[in-house]
Amino acid sequence: MRSLPCVQADFNELVAPPELGRTFTQSVRPGFADCAPSGRLRLDALACWLQDVAYADVEDAGLAESAVWVVRRTRMRVQRFPRFGERFNVTTFCSGLGRMWAERRTDIVRCGESIADVEAVSLWVHLSPADWRPTPLTEREIVTYSHATPDRRVSARLRHPAPEAIEASAPWTFRATERDIAGHINNAAYWQPLEEELLAGNDPDTIDVEIEYRAPAQPGEKRVLRADHRRWIVDGEGETHASILVVNGEPRP
Repeated sequence: MRSLPCVQADFNELVAPPELGRTFTQSVRPGFADCAPSGRLRLDALACWLQDVAYADVEDAGLAESAVWVVRRTRMRVQRFPRFGERFNVTTFCSGLGRMWAERRTDIVRCGESIADVEAVSLWVHLSPADWRPTPLTEREIVTYSHATPDRRVSARLRHPAPEAIEASAPWTFRATERDIAGHINNAAYWQPLEEELLAGNDPDTIDVEIEYRAPAQPGEKRVLRADHRRWIVDGEGETHASILVVNGEPRP
């Protein structure tokens, strides 16, 4: 298998956990359906962990009814892939605020260890539960989450380029079973085309990858475009649903 390309890129910053301010932790372990045949946790399963702990934090804070949060961008830096049978503590916290969006950092740490196997950061857009349109954060949300990073402001601007210099194109199909309660394809499913690349060869030791979500997708036929270290998931009209940037991916020898 060829190595996934390695590049330098302007990724979302992975800031350190706060000394003060709110953090939330829950315990998880990879299940049968979460893992590749080798026992490695798949990227799409990791994405599920990130969205589940994010909602659990909001619910624990008593803010679940305040807004609907939709992920705009996620970076995952995997130093070591979690494996079946292992137990982990997943800790999440707010790492930056904007007017109608916020950034969330998450660390996935094996029980008994002090260094995270996986570090992730996601930008989430804050939507009104009434009409699902972007709306400013409430005062209660700001008070709850601003103590961790009171001076760090974040932007919701998309950074990945449009498809260009395409080297390869392959069909992809989103299934109806991948729709979530929002009525469109869940964000975790967008990791599957890259995961298919990983499954085609030896397991990677590490990966550093970022995805940006653009136009929500519905079930049906799509295409995955590839150009060096970039991927785009597009529909039949060429509209981009998501773009993927692989900064580092190292397969096992």
